[in-house]
Amino acid sequence: MANLLYLTNKTYHSILHNSKKIFILLPDGVGLRNFAFTSFVKTAEELGWEVIFWNHTPFDLGELGFQEIKLTGKPRPKTDLLKRAKIEAELDHFTQKFNDPVYQTYKFPASNKGFKDIIKNTIVRSFIKTHKGPKGLQRLRQKMKVSERKGEFYKNCKAALEKEKPDMVFCTNQRPVNAIAPLTASQDLGIPTSTFIFSWDNLPKATLVVETDKYFVWSEHMKRELLSYYPHIKEKQIFITGSPQFEPHYDSSLRQDRETFFKEHGLKLSKKYICFSGDDSTTSPDDPQHLNDLSEVVEEMNLKGYKLGIIFRRCPVDLSNRYEKILEKYKNLIVPIAPGWKKAGEEWNTILPTKQDIKLQINTILHSETVVNLASSMVFDFAIFGKPCLYINYEATNKTQTDWSHEKVYNFVHFRSMPNGDEVYWLNSKEEIKTKLNEALTNPNEKAQKALKWFKKINREPADKASERIWEQLNKITVEIN
Repeated sequence: MANLLYLTNKTYHSILHNSKKIFILLPDGVGLRNFAFTSFVKTAEELGWEVIFWNHTPFDLGELGFQEIKLTGKPRPKTDLLKRAKIEAELDHFTQKFNDPVYQTYKFPASNKGFKDIIKNTIVRSFIKTHKGPKGLQRLRQKMKVSERKGEFYKNCKAALEKEKPDMVFCTNQRPVNAIAPLTASQDLGIPTSTFIFSWDNLPKATLVVETDKYFVWSEHMKRELLSYYPHIKEKQIFITGSPQFEPHYDSSLRQDRETFFKEHGLKLSKKYICFSGDDSTTSPDDPQHLNDLSEVVEEMNLKGYKLGIIFRRCPVDLSNRYEKILEKYKNLIVPIAPGWKKAGEEWNTILPTKQDIKLQINTILHSETVVNLASSMVFDFAIFGKPCLYINYEATNKTQTDWSHEKVYNFVHFRSMPNGDEVYWLNSKEEIKTKLNEALTNPNEKAQKALKWFKKINREPADKASERIWEQLNKITVEIN
């Protein structure tokens, strides 16, 4: 009876809203967390949308009860070279336009392992040299589309669109090169396209690889960034909705009581836990040493009457063994709680989130007192729960990479969005850990409230209504078209 009622209601809404079909393009796994594991689809169906995931990941969305069409094929090699050139040329353009060398720090050294790499790098450098400035960048954007139109991947995408006839294609991530073919095919068929800007740090990095009719951003701050970096995009093309990734934090049904969570993960009820949130080895190569420093300090504090433990949550795509010695050394202090991600292939970007990890992350935050990390956006997740963050801000004693510095990370453009720099506890040396950790434990509210103000600048409020705002705008777009 319940299912019949659901279908009846769904049919009613479909009739009421003249049922519309949308393809949710998943070029890679990062969009799963925002759009498959939240209330995003449910919200759409209540508004009468037929949602089909256009899925280019190894993840089987049918297991979650969603409609999906598997995307097969891959971008042409030339398109990837053009994309590489576009990113480098854009960073050069940003450097000149804003008179700011920080944009050069976003560049990654190209591999030169073999003859093929040398040839590819030569071609990329040639593209960069001949496509400078706004006009050159516009030509690169067009050439990526022209390149994809010549490939089988584009033809497969076009055939799927001609068969299914969606009213709109919504891309979950603006970065992947494999999103160009499906979006270009959509535009060539006159199907409206839009993309979501995936992360708060993406735009200064020149990671807007796709071109769409509309753009969905987190905040007014991100809208200003988009207009500044890409002046060919007009204000009327941009919608401020916030990110769905934070919505589950407000879902009380996902929260476990302390006893249940502690028993499930082997934690001691007599202790208060600090979460150490690891980053990937590129962003934070010295994380193991910082975890060791924190462990030493916590051990000393426990000798003086504190009852503290450490929950270690590693970066989901960090499958290295670089923490093993520290975890063994402090096995009575550190409890690793591994992220609930699943390895679906050999490349790092085929390590995919699962729905279970959302619940795991929420309860890790809920039952930790504070979080320690280097430059992580977990500061926002903890702030939502009224928990402060301590940012590591000193060099490790034995650096693993001599040319790496924490200062480089904190100099990135997205950290300039901090209202006054007082939103976190800055750990400027190992010696400061004890004092500032004690402050975080005894007076958590002060920094948490300041971090929450930062979060409200980064992400539109109320943060639990992002999906509703996205669908509201998508509805308006289809009404305007029709």
